[in-house]
Amino acid sequence: MSEISSPTSTSTTATEDSPTLAHVVKRWKTKELIDFLRKEEDLDLSETAIKILEKEEINGRAFLKITKEELRDYGMPGGPTLNLADFAKDLSKRKLRAYSSYKSLKDVLRKFGLDNDGTESIPLFKIAKVTCEIQDSDKHFAHCMAEIMVRLKNYGSLAVDNLEAMRNEYVVAILHTALNIARDDTQKEFSMRPQYEIVGNESTGRVDYAIKVSFVLYYTSIF
Repeated sequence: MSEISSPTSTSTTATEDSPTLAHVVKRWKTKELIDFLRKEEDLDLSETAIKILEKEEINGRAFLKITKEELRDYGMPGGPTLNLADFAKDLSKRKLRAYSSYKSLKDVLRKFGLDNDGTESIPLFKIAKVTCEIQDSDKHFAHCMAEIMVRLKNYGSLAVDNLEAMRNEYVVAILHTALNIARDDTQKEFSMRPQYEIVGNESTGRVDYAIKVSFVLYYTSIF
């Protein structure tokens, strides 16, 4: 599972129905918006302009509605005023790229600075300070193993076919078991959704499974 990340560049590979970057920006707080604007080299914002946005507490939703007149009233210099007003309007036209448009895993990894074409190059998650040791006697674990054994008996060796549908048969059993064990151990409530729609700064599309706990969303896809 991976926590959702937020890269700041955009791509022109998208469909007419793709969400726009404005869908993402409108959820941002002031700091997130400013971090994004700093990375836009074409804007070349000065610290003076940044401080005005901070002082006026301009968040993503407010930025999308910003006008040249309002920016001038805030004391924004002429150059940044024109650039920011035009940039805000442009965000509603910048389509997010569909995950399905990537030609290969290598293309996706390259976006995150990983020059490889295999999952072994993806950094491992940091181990949590508190871990849960699963006992053989755990009822959820026992149920999971029983389901897997039934599938192995009915399907034969998993290596016979590399179909995603076949892998899903086992992945679903493992994910449900993990959630049940985590729920008992942490007393937190979890929910899982298949084919969940994810909208990020750069791309949009459905992941195989999404898991929610409190307000944190994790997702996983089958390779």
